[in-house]
Amino acid sequence: MAVTLADIKKLRDITGAGMMDVKKALEEANGDFEVAKDLLRKRGQAIAAKRSEREASEGCVFAKAEGGFGVIVGVKCETDFVAKNADFIGMVKLILDAAFDNRPADLEALKALKIGDFTAQDLVTERSGVTGEKMELSDYTYLEGEKVDAYNHLGNKLSALVAANADADQETVHGITMQVAAMAPIALDADHVAAEVKEKELAVAIEKTKQDEINKAVENALRKAGLNPAHCDSDDHIASNTAKGWLTEEQAQTARDIRAKVPAEAEANLNQKKIEMIAQGRLGKFLKESTLVEQAYIMSESKELVKDILKKQNVTITDFRRVTLNQE
Repeated sequence: MAVTLADIKKLRDITGAGMMDVKKALEEANGDFEVAKDLLRKRGQAIAAKRSEREASEGCVFAKAEGGFGVIVGVKCETDFVAKNADFIGMVKLILDAAFDNRPADLEALKALKIGDFTAQDLVTERSGVTGEKMELSDYTYLEGEKVDAYNHLGNKLSALVAANADADQETVHGITMQVAAMAPIALDADHVAAEVKEKELAVAIEKTKQDEINKAVENALRKAGLNPAHCDSDDHIASNTAKGWLTEEQAQTARDIRAKVPAEAEANLNQKKIEMIAQGRLGKFLKESTLVEQAYIMSESKELVKDILKKQNVTITDFRRVTLNQE
């Protein structure tokens, strides 16, 4: 039986499998779609096993919440084509519903969760076999509270959950859920940021501040010598600008001497109290930008802070979750 392009496209849309794989399966099945799908499934399982080391960077993430409970489930695949396939999306939503209904404790428990005659992991493996792509049940988190709201961003790669007080205004809570999705806060407020995170950020801020002070000392020394710091910011630039005639050989050597000598002198004479004060300011800026209540509210034209919106609406946010497949 001759296989038409329309048949190939139809089965490809159904399964998400490659065009040549679909064509071959239809030819062997004499045009029988169900037989062809079974052939693709069996062949695809072997293909998927061989591709287990490949990177799965596409996929779908969905959140669901009702009353005081919400879940997020994410499944990865290799290509955007498969991620947009209706059967793949349907599978992720089926696992999402099962997670919501059964509330597994963690990702491993979700993988082992029975959905009909199969586990959630079996469903992913089955779909991987159909498409021939590596797939991974990669993300699962849940949230409990008096009221839990869910947000799914357009494109199916970003979802968020927010827990609030029971009588909180729903519109406000949903706006905060969108805030979490858009601005990726690391904690509710500074008090909820882990001590190790603060320590790491402070250490980074101290090192950056020290380097900034050293760089300023070098730039000041270069200016004092009558040199443009922009022409002398590296040995390569010094050589290049000398070749262009922008620096004389004497100026180039002066610049090299300054860059070799001044950093060590500047480091030895750093004002540690000043360094600490500037670093603490940088840490404060990091915490303000990275914690939910201190961020500017994305729905406010006047850039009110989230904490001011919450106070005005008598809303208390107790926790949140966020999952994304996007590179950030």
